[in-house]
Amino acid sequence: MIFVTVGTHEQPFNRLVEYMDKLKGNGEITEDVIIQTGFSTYKPRHCKWSKLFSYPDMIKYVDEARIVITHGGPSSFIMPLQIGKIPVVVPRQKKFDEHVNNHQLEFCERVSQAQGNIIVVEDINELGGIIKDYENIAAKMPSVLNSNNAKFCENFGRIVDELMKEK
Repeated sequence: MIFVTVGTHEQPFNRLVEYMDKLKGNGEITEDVIIQTGFSTYKPRHCKWSKLFSYPDMIKYVDEARIVITHGGPSSFIMPLQIGKIPVVVPRQKKFDEHVNNHQLEFCERVSQAQGNIIVVEDINELGGIIKDYENIAAKMPSVLNSNNAKFCENFGRIVDELMKEK
């Protein structure tokens, strides 16, 4: 199953929703596709969809999905990373009236360069090929989310352990 989420930003993200529906409709994707469409105005004809899903349902779909495709909002692509999945990230772009500027594209490119654990798709026409070759692409990437919180807690735990030994 492929799970797609476009987040809750009030501008439509028809470009991604319609493209995924087209891939499913023409048989390029044979597995189930579930889409959270948000404020998109395009209504998929070939995919299961809902404007919004509850948070527990979002976690369930992300966990069950073979591939998770998200917009460029950090909350949307961090959840799959936390579950150990490499997300395909299609940032919203200003030129398509999907957002007020290109901050999603710029941020995702920086995360990709720094962490190497998200697949950024700027040109929607490349998405079909990435879906077909997903396993090969994802296998070369680190699936572990490097968390500063986890590092802090680990280091703090060592300090506390050392202090307790001294008493």
